[in-house]
Amino acid sequence: MTEETVFDRRMLDALVCPVTQAVLTYDAERQELISKAAHLAFPIRDGIPIMLVSEARALD
Repeated sequence: MTEETVFDRRMLDALVCPVTQAVLTYDAERQELISKAAHLAFPIRDGIPIMLVSEARALD
């Protein structure tokens, strides 16, 4: 793709953290979904959230 695919924010209504089932927040700059409860950031690639713990980045 030549143009970055945009994440559909309406997906936030359906998605929850796979670890804690908590609400996620969207970080547009980093293209991540943030789980404050689990201290994890899940990447969004080509507009698709990757909700695998093995792909998540640990937050400080």
